[in-house]
Amino acid sequence: MTDIDVQPTLPGIPEALPGRDQAGAGLPLRHWLLEGLRAGVFLKPRVAGHSPTPLQILLLTVLVLALELALSRLEVPGAARLDLQAWLSGWWTAGLFLGLAWWALPVPETTADRSPDEVPGERLMGVAACFVLWLLSSLPATVVYQGVIAALAQGWVSGSVFSSPWLYWAFYALFIAWGVGTAAVLVWRFAGRTWRTAVFALVLLVSSGLMVWQFQARTWQEDYAARDAAAEKPRLQLSQQTFEAQQALWEKTMAAIARERPGVTDVYALVFAPYASEDVFLRESTLASRVLAERFDAEGRVVHLVNHAGTAQTHLWATALNLERAIDAIAQRMDRDKDVLVVYMTSHGASDFKLAAYHWPLQVPPVTPAELREALDKAGVRNRVIAISACYSGGWVDPLAGDTTLVMTAADATHTSYGCGSRSELTFFGRAMFDEQLRKTHSFEQAFARAVPLIKQREIDAGKEDGFSNPQIRVGAGISPVLRALEKRLDALPVAAAPAPVAATRP
Repeated sequence: MTDIDVQPTLPGIPEALPGRDQAGAGLPLRHWLLEGLRAGVFLKPRVAGHSPTPLQILLLTVLVLALELALSRLEVPGAARLDLQAWLSGWWTAGLFLGLAWWALPVPETTADRSPDEVPGERLMGVAACFVLWLLSSLPATVVYQGVIAALAQGWVSGSVFSSPWLYWAFYALFIAWGVGTAAVLVWRFAGRTWRTAVFALVLLVSSGLMVWQFQARTWQEDYAARDAAAEKPRLQLSQQTFEAQQALWEKTMAAIARERPGVTDVYALVFAPYASEDVFLRESTLASRVLAERFDAEGRVVHLVNHAGTAQTHLWATALNLERAIDAIAQRMDRDKDVLVVYMTSHGASDFKLAAYHWPLQVPPVTPAELREALDKAGVRNRVIAISACYSGGWVDPLAGDTTLVMTAADATHTSYGCGSRSELTFFGRAMFDEQLRKTHSFEQAFARAVPLIKQREIDAGKEDGFSNPQIRVGAGISPVLRALEKRLDALPVAAAPAPVAATRP
């Protein structure tokens, strides 16, 4: 029996390449590539009677892997490292596809020219052809999808293209459907209109959903160590000395919190900056701590939690557990019914309303509105002023609002705020509220009202493309008289010489 005799006839793909004998020798590599790309845009691949050689399978697989790696690398600007585990975790779908293809493709019939022993070999060759075409058919969708994501990550196009998370997920779903659709159509062409094809498509769809749900790690991760080394930034060193220093610092900081003064409505403050890799949050939280201490008669009553490689010996880490413990420690020193606790949090925010936390190599989970509310409720703090400077921070208003709470945010629940980039001196919200307006008034409401138009104009001048951040405020009826009495007391104090605003000292 000759090699030509054992070439399989693949059901559902009757066309041969123009100008070639259907029963001729194997197809060259470039034709497999061409036909795979045709399958990727739902055209019929013309490979009837042919199967790729083992070398062709290897070369084409390497080509697809290399292209995907190269495109996904563009998702991370600057230094990056390959997460081999994350990359390999996605390739279980290749094994799933091979198993389903073997099950779905029809079994070649035994004829006078083919013995039963030869049928499995022919079936395997058909599965090999289907597999190679499937790999190659993923390229058009991959190139388009990764190209768009890379363009956003690299700043080639504006990120406001996906200002709405629903728009992003619709875009993502479109490409999932494209990939599953080309695979299903390809198998249908091989297997014919059978119930097995429908089951095949359903399993592919479920597996794609499982990938989105359980395998979210990116193939390329930001290489923070290399980036910090290139920028000559300090790097957090996790050592026994560091942990012991933090423990000693904790005891010293908590012991230094001043006790409440009988007959005086004292202001206590907790400033929280959990994102270590951008100095803007260290600057802003330091500024807010100073303004609260100086302008609100809160010297000795401000606790500053911050993540930064340069402050491990001087400041407590900004972690969710430290946040809870600090609130409890402050509550033990204050009059929980009469004094006021100001909480200021500054970091990146996400559309799921989690406050980003990062202090590599220390593992720091994000903070949620529910966690902050629970800590305050558990500590029994009655009068609360809470300010959140982060994108989408408007999602914190409802969970934190209450009769004795004033909550204000740098944005509403559907928009980003501005000024939290690595080149920023302060965020737009922090600058307007703390560096400018709270230096002129003791009223949080008045400062907020004056800050909003300043923020809006600065966003317009900066070319913010995804719409006005739209800062939010909600004031409980029960805290209003407390804050008015506090303003009156603070207004009556001698006026100290205020330092120049930070923003005014720099271009």
